[in-house]
This record gives sequence, C-alpha cells and structure tokens, in this order.
Amino acid sequence: MVMGMTTRENIKGKLALLPAKPGVYLMKDKHGEIIYVGKAKALKNRVRSYFAGSHDGKTQLLVSNIADFEYIVTDTVVEALILENNLIKKHTPHFNIALKDDKTYPYIKITNEEHPRLEIVRRVKKDGGRYFGPYPNAGAAAETKKLLDRLYPLRKCVKLKPKVCLYYHINQCVAPCEFPVDPNEYDRMVKEISQFLNGGHNVIKQQLTEKMQTEAEALHFERAKELRDLIQHIDKVMEKQKIDLGDTVHRDVFGYYANKGMMCVQVFYVRSGKLIERDVAIFQHHGEEKEDFLSYVTQFYFENADLPKEILLPIGLDTDVIEEWLSVKIRVPMRGDKKQLVDMACENARIALEERFKMMDRDMDRTVRAVQQLGEILAIPTPVRIESFDNSNIQGADPVAAMVVFINGQPAKKEYRKYKIRTVQGPDDYESMREVIRRRFIRALKEKQPLPDLIVIDGGKGQIHAALDVLENELDLEVPVCGLAKDDRHRTSQLFFGHEPDPLPIDRSSQAFYLLTRIQDEVHRFAIAFHRNTHGKEAIRSVLDDIPGVGEKRRKQLLKHFGSLDAIKGAPVEEFRKIGIGDKLAREILQFLRQT
Repeated sequence: MVMGMTTRENIKGKLALLPAKPGVYLMKDKHGEIIYVGKAKALKNRVRSYFAGSHDGKTQLLVSNIADFEYIVTDTVVEALILENNLIKKHTPHFNIALKDDKTYPYIKITNEEHPRLEIVRRVKKDGGRYFGPYPNAGAAAETKKLLDRLYPLRKCVKLKPKVCLYYHINQCVAPCEFPVDPNEYDRMVKEISQFLNGGHNVIKQQLTEKMQTEAEALHFERAKELRDLIQHIDKVMEKQKIDLGDTVHRDVFGYYANKGMMCVQVFYVRSGKLIERDVAIFQHHGEEKEDFLSYVTQFYFENADLPKEILLPIGLDTDVIEEWLSVKIRVPMRGDKKQLVDMACENARIALEERFKMMDRDMDRTVRAVQQLGEILAIPTPVRIESFDNSNIQGADPVAAMVVFINGQPAKKEYRKYKIRTVQGPDDYESMREVIRRRFIRALKEKQPLPDLIVIDGGKGQIHAALDVLENELDLEVPVCGLAKDDRHRTSQLFFGHEPDPLPIDRSSQAFYLLTRIQDEVHRFAIAFHRNTHGKEAIRSVLDDIPGVGEKRRKQLLKHFGSLDAIKGAPVEEFRKIGIGDKLAREILQFLRQT
C-alpha cells in the first residue's frame, strides 16, 4: 500500500504531538483495523522510529500497511506491558505474536481436601492444592498419574460413594467412604508423592526394590513380579529426567532462533533441577527479533499462576520490565551449566525452525509441481488460482452449492463461498450449476475481483457444459473449465476439459491427479457440511412453525436454548420457564412434538 498525501500529513501531525512518556501504541490500516500493538518506554521515540530510516522486509511490510495510529499513555512501563498484553488478546492484531487461547498445559494436582486425590488439570489456581508440572506432553502427565495411582491408594472418586468400589479391591484406594483413615497416612502419601514428582523417584524405587527382594525371599513370586514391573514402569516414565543441575530449583529456560520472517521458541521445564519436558512454538514474526521474543515470553506468563523460581533467557535482552512485573528472578547466564542449558534451547530452536523450512520447501515443491503439471495436461498456462464448485441436496430439498479456492495448490479458506439455490425447483444439478456460476461471476465482474485461471467442477460433461454456457454465452468470459467424473464406486476416474467430448488421459499416481482429488474432496466436504447445517435448521424450523402459539421469537428462543428437536422433546416442563415459556404452552409444545 502506498500512503496518500492525506495519510502522510495526518501521521506527520500526530508524530509531532507524541509525548516522551511510557505507553502503548496501536497501528491501524486503511480500514481502521488494528494491525499491531506495541509498548514503549518513550512513545515519542518508539513510534517515530517506524516512519524514519530503513527497515528489513518483514518490518517494512508492517509499516506499508499503517494508515493511522493511536496511543495510550501509562504511568509506568510495567503498566504499558500489561496493557499491551490485554490489547493483543482482545484485538489479535495480524502483525503481533499472539499465543493461542488453548495454550495451556496439564499439571498433576494433589487436591487440598479432607480426603485428597490426584487429578490432571489445565489451570493452576490458588486453592491450596499442590501442583506439579507443566507437562507439554499430555501423555506423559497421564502416564505419571497412572503410575502414582498404582503406588499410592488415594481416593479416586470425585464424590465419596456409599460403599467401596473396585479401586479398593485392587489396593488403589483406602476407601474413606467406609473406613476411617488416619490423617497421618494421608500426610505420608502426599509427602512421598511430592518427593516423587520433585525428582525423588529414585528413593521410591529403592524402597520398592527392597520390598521386591523381601517378597521373593518369602517365595511370594507373583507379588515380587508386580513390584518388578512397577520399578520398570518408573524407569520408563521418569527416564526423560536426564539433565541434572544439582539443586532443587524450579526453572523455565527459554531459547529462540529467527530467520526468514519466522521464529521458533523452545521452553525447557526444569523442576527440582531436572529437565522434565520441553515446549516448541513456531510462528511468523514481523517486528524486531528481541522485542518479538520478549513479547512471546510476557504472553506466556500473562495468565499463568504457576511461576517458576527462576527464568533463564539468552544474552542481549532487556529483562528489567518483565522481572519487575513477574516478581521472579530472571537470569541471563554468561557461563556454566545454566548457560549451556540456554544454548541448548537456542540450538534446538534453530534445528526445529530449519526442519520446518525443509518441510515447507518440500511441500511447496510438490504443490508447485502439481499445479504446473495440471497446466501441462490441460494445455493452459499454470493455473495459479483455481476455483471449484459443487452442488448438494437431498431429493431436491434445501439445495445449496459451495465454492472453494486453491492458490498455488493450497486452500485459501478465507475465499470460500456458500450459496443457497434460489431459482431452481427440484433436484436439477445443471440448472443449479448455472445459477451459482452466474451469481459468482456477475459479482466478480461488478467488483472487479480476480478471475480464476481454472474452474474445477465436481461432475462430468453435463455440469461442465452448464458452466461454459453461462461463462461464454451470457457473460462473454473465457475461463478454462474442467470436470471430475466418478465411477460406480464413487472414486474420481475421469478428467473432462472444456468442450472436448472424450476424457483426457491422466496418470492416477501423478501430483496433478492428487491435487485434483484434494480439490474435489474439499469442495464436496464444504458443500455437504453447509447442506447438513441448512437442512437441519430448516427441518426444525418447519416443525416448530406448525405449533400453535409458537411464533418467530419463541421459535428462535427454543432453537437457541435447546439446539435440537430431540432435546426439546426430552426436556421437562420446568426447563421451558428459563426462556419465559409458561407451563401450559410448554405442555402443548411437548404434546405436539411427541405426536409428530
């Protein structure tokens, strides 16, 4: 985007008024959308830097999209950091690094209850419970809990049952539901579990080994075998704890690597001095490397109550603000074991990102080769933009159509479109195709949208001729059209092109054929999903419309509250009161539905 005179003058005027105070700035595009949020110790200097001097390619892309900006002054830089994170979470700007909402990891928790139990949770709360983790690998958390359940008979049920259950009979529960339990016994188990999860599993393993030898000497071989299996399971589950810093401190160790507008961050979780797990994140970044990395770190802890005692970061970062905000010691080690651990995180980040580039190059080679190959088969220029259409109906009911778009062999989902058929009565695929092609390309011509290099129709010669009839005879457009016909087993078998009467030869093992089947499967999936959704809503709507006393407003309330006819049929009368429907009308609705 090239800034117009008015835009440049507007920005220039605003830059002159910027204060030399801490705060947050919000960059906007020509549509007024917030595309980047940043913080600054001095707004005047930081915001001006975007519009002065030269930038690398990825930052220049951000700057070229800025048409306006706003700013919010704060009292401190820490306040600016907190506000920046809140605004990123609220607006999810395109050029910011934003952690996904589901970026939570499992923890093993010992509950703070009269009869404690073990559970796996995703959030750390200040509820008196003891939390251990995090475990980026959910399977590792589940395996560890399963092992502890076998070792320590804490209660398993969420609510106490009236009598003992299976867990009591297999020695995995002390059954507080029927038998009194000495609090000291709970204290002992909680202490040993905590010791185990804090790296003291070798002590537990030694105790089990001594028990195994005692059982073997007493000729209790079955019990000895169970203990042996348990010891082996401990080795298997805990074998990842290979790096030992020789202390009991909980640490998070960060490393990063950036190249070609992408960044990889590795986090090592060190608990009780031992490396137990790691997390890997790869994403696009558009700002300065160090700033974007620190933005990731701050968001990482933004809503995380489980803070380590120490955070280790690479050299060359300004960590004062984050340290003040988190109230956690942040170290940038210069030598020794901790420096080696940070270096290892950075090296792993480099390897992971380079592997991603290799995979991307390999996938790109395949897709580009497939698109080029398809163009050669059809004797047309390489079809960079491909649009595919499909119809869907059940015996003519609620007919719909869908369009998917592939650019350079990859789906462009933001450009997918759905169509409800308006002018066709009954199951007429040819007329439905004419309507959809007509609507799509009349709009494309009016709005000067890019035309596809190739249209792929999910169907044979009849559907192709219907599309060509509209394009050539009504709209005077020359766009190549091909169709994919299926055999009796519903497998793609033939490729038809334009007005050619016979199918074109195509190697079923070629990349071009694979691309065509991907496109066909995708448009079919998209059309079917849209039709099911539409048909389901129409079916519910038609039944509810026939009920006396249920108008448009109440019908919407019923659909929103219950979601389906079956849910309405099975609901008690009292449930209808929640949406303002009295008992009399509720009984009439239930009676009507149960008779249909």
